[in-house]
Amino acid sequence: MDSFAQKINAALSRHCGVGPEATLLVALSGGADSVALLRALLAVGRRVEAAHCNFHLRGAESERDQRFAESLCDKLGVRLHTAGFDTRAEARRHGESIEMAARRLRYEWFGHLLDRRTADVVAVAHHADDNAETLLLNLVRGTGWRGLGGMGWRRGRVVRPMLGTTHEEAVCYLSRCGQPYVTDSSNLVPDVKRNRLRLEVMPRLRELNPSVVETLAATAARMAEAGQLMDSAVAAARSRVCRPAGGGLDIDIAALRAEVAVPTLLHEWLAPFGFTAAQTDAVAGHMDGASGARYDAPGWQLVRDRGTLRLRPAIHDFTPFALDRDGTYDLPGGRRLRRTTLTREALGPIPHDARTACLDADRAQDLTCRPVRRGDRFQPYGMLGTKLVSDYLTDRKRSLHDKARACVLCSGDAIAWLVGERPDQRFALTERTKRVVVVQIENREE
Repeated sequence: MDSFAQKINAALSRHCGVGPEATLLVALSGGADSVALLRALLAVGRRVEAAHCNFHLRGAESERDQRFAESLCDKLGVRLHTAGFDTRAEARRHGESIEMAARRLRYEWFGHLLDRRTADVVAVAHHADDNAETLLLNLVRGTGWRGLGGMGWRRGRVVRPMLGTTHEEAVCYLSRCGQPYVTDSSNLVPDVKRNRLRLEVMPRLRELNPSVVETLAATAARMAEAGQLMDSAVAAARSRVCRPAGGGLDIDIAALRAEVAVPTLLHEWLAPFGFTAAQTDAVAGHMDGASGARYDAPGWQLVRDRGTLRLRPAIHDFTPFALDRDGTYDLPGGRRLRRTTLTREALGPIPHDARTACLDADRAQDLTCRPVRRGDRFQPYGMLGTKLVSDYLTDRKRSLHDKARACVLCSGDAIAWLVGERPDQRFALTERTKRVVVVQIENREE
């Protein structure tokens, strides 16, 4: 058996976690690397199917590539899936580069094929040269330790069993097999960053170090291992500093100060929620600031509230709505209100639960729910006088986030319930109450 094919097979088991019984979907462009991958997998007896994307970007050459893939798979007895895309139109529609659109379309289609149980994993033909280029591109653009780890042997359902081989090895393997392949002419033109790196920069680096690809591959491997240690350390620090709260996180500022590399920790914890490196650096640099400092990411808000950084789903004002009949009504933030009308006898003992309000139905009429407004006042149950809602929440030591999402249930213009806190004394049940409106807070998954 050819040594190249043996190396690919060993990498699948050792690095990619793909057993001999799995079916692999080979991303087949028709170029040397993907053809070599397909031939090698067949040579070692792996079960394979192939997938070819026609992005219609190179005119007749794109059609040539598809015909080659179809002819090759027909000769080898390999099932081939094909798909064509109007890539330029997709790029315009999503406001992205053609390269990014092609990549997105490609992997979305691969995922669709896997979901149909066509295969277990997608095998792509990225090799050591690609990995070296990726590492250098990441350095040029600016990167953290993850970018220095290169591509990785496996990410989800995508495997790269050729990362331990070079493009030259793939071409030599095809030569030994007598197997032709096609060449993408766009790869020979230095009009994009990766092509310029491949055609102009890498030859210069080889003058300095003939083994530069192998050297960069070894560096990426060491950084990937160091990344595993980083992941462990970041997770341990998170367990010391953070706690889940309100659908997000509470980050204890004092505990955070006791950790090393605070900006890095904040970035690792907050980047998955869409916060940028500039934002997390700003958070780290202003932890002594006043309460109320806020940072926004798509769908999320981070607020400094005294000694805590509170990460919560973004709060949006909502349009007031009527609770004009029994049933459920959605609130922002994954909550909902459930209204139920009962007789006083059917209610039984009055529940003392902040998530439940029991209101006299004869007085609590024309109920509406709305966000809290500046100057709102109510008479908290058990009190003789009225109180500003804002003062009540401050006295209860509610967080800035809790204040921002506070809402009230009103009967006409009067507040009947500060939702989730306390009902208004004017709508409380009395000995003369005959019917009761019960309003409860529920989570939508309940």
